[in-house]
Amino acid sequence: MKLRSIAAALVPALILATTAACGSSSDEQSKNAQGQDKVTLTLNWYPYGEHAPFYFGKTKGIFAKHGIDLTIQAGQGSQKTIQATAAGQTDFGWADTPALLSAVGQGMDVKSVGVFLQTTPSSVQFFSDKNINTPADLKGKTIASTAGDALSKTFPAFLKANGLSDGDVTLQNTDPAGKMAAVMSGKTDALLGFATDQGPTMQEKAGKPVSYLKFADHGLTFFSNGLIASTDTVKNKQDLVKRMVAASSEAWATAEGNPTGAVEAMQGASQQLPSEKVLTEQFNATLQLLHTDATKGRAPGVNDESDWTKTINVFAEAGVISKAESPATYWDASFSPKG
Repeated sequence: MKLRSIAAALVPALILATTAACGSSSDEQSKNAQGQDKVTLTLNWYPYGEHAPFYFGKTKGIFAKHGIDLTIQAGQGSQKTIQATAAGQTDFGWADTPALLSAVGQGMDVKSVGVFLQTTPSSVQFFSDKNINTPADLKGKTIASTAGDALSKTFPAFLKANGLSDGDVTLQNTDPAGKMAAVMSGKTDALLGFATDQGPTMQEKAGKPVSYLKFADHGLTFFSNGLIASTDTVKNKQDLVKRMVAASSEAWATAEGNPTGAVEAMQGASQQLPSEKVLTEQFNATLQLLHTDATKGRAPGVNDESDWTKTINVFAEAGVISKAESPATYWDASFSPKG
């Protein structure tokens, strides 16, 4: 299992069903009847608990207060979201930082305007009766993964950090939606996923507890999901980007203070939406990822340059990116939220 750039495995760009509010190649932004900018945000996946702040912010009028008429769209993986953002098919994206680093390294015109999940939820997930307690217990196990995604690219670094080699485990390639089914049917012992996503759903469906080996608890931590925009949008729509980042930060802070209300705001967001119980577990787990030691007490979405450097170095050393560039190559700090 060799580490290569995520972007090399990217499939054709996601064609979004709703395009009227997009078009970041133009300096003009479409407006609604109230004069608010019509803005699309494409998520990294179908809506789940992690995304509650965006729905809550829309319901509570936070985005409207910042002059934004927000449309939230489901994604099909961070890689596709990044492609769609770079191509101007969506105004903003919500995507995983490792995928962003690789995409920028391949010359894609996209930048982070603030990472919100500053500790990765990446994990190996399995039913507790598998008696997997440490990374060493993964030897000989079969693990469901999706070829080319961020998790499959970072897993070798997790193995290395824990004294294991690629050959100690078998990765079974499956599509993202099929990973849970592989574990629940017994075809694989575990899956690679976000601890804030599949685990609670799998536990509810199977009626038995799920356990995790979280990368961050076992020697490998790095930035995860954040807000991205095309370099064209960053350059030509600075006021819009500033308002979007400020509104998103406020929405996350407000949701953090009212998790129940945030989860309730997601009702009807998707036909694939998990149950309220699962959404609550997912969101509560997400709230543990908002800060590093360097950003504790700061507003959601405020990043520290040293944390960016650590994340960049992790992926340069792992071979996911060929060269460790400065944080400014991947991140525009000028839009950082206040507080």
